[in-house]
Amino acid sequence: FLGLTFNFGALMGWAAVMDGLGLPAVLLYVSGFFWTLGYDTIYAHQDKDDDALIGMKSTALKFGDDSKKWVSGFYAGMLVCLACAFALSSLNVLAFPGLGLVGVHLFWQIRCWDMDDPACSLAVFKSNRDLGLLVLAAILASGI
Repeated sequence: FLGLTFNFGALMGWAAVMDGLGLPAVLLYVSGFFWTLGYDTIYAHQDKDDDALIGMKSTALKFGDDSKKWVSGFYAGMLVCLACAFALSSLNVLAFPGLGLVGVHLFWQIRCWDMDDPACSLAVFKSNRDLGLLVLAAILASGI
């Protein structure tokens, strides 16, 4: 439910600025949902052993050794939805190289992430702050 609630602001912000909702807003929301599923799974790997001991359910435990595959799928969904939202919003073509950098950063996260190392999971999780800045930069670049 984290992804559903955290990203609701995308719909609210869009509606406030654009005076209504449209497909780009929904795609932006779904993109954020996929992003949250990805980074929250990475975060959950920090304490998966403790979660297992106390019977806590988490995506880290559910996906187990396949977590990188799942996170890769979530991140792919994020990137596709974000690209479609950009295209349908008629953003300037300058937004798309920035979106490419977002894709590179997502690939880097998956490539570098050691899901059995809590410190690495935390570092990769925290790198999502930079990812958010890349998304913002891509959007701002479209206004140049």
